[in-house]
Amino acid sequence: PRTPVAPALEKASEVPDAQKLARSAQALGVMREVLRNVMGKVEEARRTKDVVKLNCANEKLTQIKGLVHISERAETTLQDAIARRESSTSEHEYTKVMIAQQKVGQLRSEAEECIGQLAFRTDENLFVEVEEPENLPGGDPTR
Repeated sequence: PRTPVAPALEKASEVPDAQKLARSAQALGVMREVLRNVMGKVEEARRTKDVVKLNCANEKLTQIKGLVHISERAETTLQDAIARRESSTSEHEYTKVMIAQQKVGQLRSEAEECIGQLAFRTDENLFVEVEEPENLPGGDPTR
């Protein structure tokens, strides 16, 4: 029996409107905190001048920014839908925020892995050319 990686989402139709508003606001707060945290990791990678870590963390940061933006819009639409008593719209927008929160949590872990990566990688297309100065004494000095 496999255990789910992320907890299953509660059916939006079973969550009272007041709870939808409270939970989406809380989720957005958590996502913004993750955004700040990952921005710090990007800065850390930038300070160490590690391009691999920087690119990796930056990619995660970009995705998190997008999810936060989507969630902010969804929360606004959720508030409007609840005020107008449009349950299908409110359920849809609430679900968007909850899914985004799970994805942001996953991206946070991936960003932490980026920073924990080895600071080097080999490039299989790397070509090294060695030039031997002409004024070196002949023969093998180890013999």
